[in-house]
Amino acid sequence: MYAIIFKAKIRQLDDHYFEMAVRMKDLALKKYGCTDFISVTEGDTEIAISYWPSLAQIEVWRQDVEHLVAQNMGRSKWYESFEVQTLEVIRQFGKL
Repeated sequence: MYAIIFKAKIRQLDDHYFEMAVRMKDLALKKYGCTDFISVTEGDTEIAISYWPSLAQIEVWRQDVEHLVAQNMGRSKWYESFEVQTLEVIRQFGKL
């Protein structure tokens, strides 16, 4: 299993951003095999973590046309800066 951690410094969020965020989460979960997706905003920082069964699924998701549009909007309008990390989950435990 893999995790993608997206961390951004927010410049400006608008109604289009919130619509796009819902659409991207839905697309990742329903079309590309993402198993969980959570995002949190505190102050001017946003962090999103998504979980994926394979690197191949992440790559296909990364190249999705709608996702590319969202990435471009993020770079040009919504975020001052951002960082994306891809990690392999080597251990998972807990009680939910």
